[in-house]
Amino acid sequence: MKDYAETIHRALRFVRDRVPYEVKNGLILGSGLGKIADEVQNRIVIQYADIPGFPVSTIPGHSGEAIFGKLGGGQVLIYSGRFHCYQGLSLQEITFPVRLAARLGVKNMILTNASGGINEEFRAGDIMIIKDHINLLGDNPLIGADTSVFGTSFVDMSDPYDSELRKAVFRLSSGNPRIGTLQEGVYIAVTGPSYETKAEISFFKRIGADAVGMSTVPEVIVCRQENIRVIGISAVSNMAAGIQKQPLSHQEVLDKTAEMSSRLILLIKELLQHVLT
Repeated sequence: MKDYAETIHRALRFVRDRVPYEVKNGLILGSGLGKIADEVQNRIVIQYADIPGFPVSTIPGHSGEAIFGKLGGGQVLIYSGRFHCYQGLSLQEITFPVRLAARLGVKNMILTNASGGINEEFRAGDIMIIKDHINLLGDNPLIGADTSVFGTSFVDMSDPYDSELRKAVFRLSSGNPRIGTLQEGVYIAVTGPSYETKAEISFFKRIGADAVGMSTVPEVIVCRQENIRVIGISAVSNMAAGIQKQPLSHQEVLDKTAEMSSRLILLIKELLQHVLT
């Protein structure tokens, strides 16, 4: 983990040579949500492949850029494209962007993803605010972490998705019909890349999950170790196996999240302007 810490510092020096300011708010974009990055003004764009030690995004719908600029009235860092276990990456590699963001000054992180709906009161196209999660990845990014560098590995996860920020999200949406009704629920993370079976979805429902996806949880755990507050926003792009009748596909995920993008962009801009100031 010593080499890991040194690699983070090399990445930090590289980015600071190109970005002349600190950022308070960060945003990690999930599948098909890259349109949000188009809203950023005074952009400084750095390709992931150019940042020392940074993983490279290879998944359709993930552009692979770190974008700095102004959105919703303040300076932000947007990671357009994220990483997943099914790419063969370690959780330390997957959470490298969070480590870098913390050292660039980020105090609040909006994490977005696309998910399959398990709660049968949900519909494809719903926005779910994540209130908690279940980690079925079989791993944790804090295993082996150098506590002298990153702090305690015994991180409190009793409120991983900041409860005060969640209340603020619902206050914003209740007064804005363009955002519409928001759902709230528990997100369960699995490795993928195959979609879940009907029996797995039935099991996930029984243990309390409302939506399923293949990301987000590792980043949340590291955010909490780094004392970064988290808002989790999940775009329910389809209903899960056994609930949705037609076969599941990644193209369906991309199409539905693109359709939802205007609401998601508005919600995120409102959060940045009125809550995360």
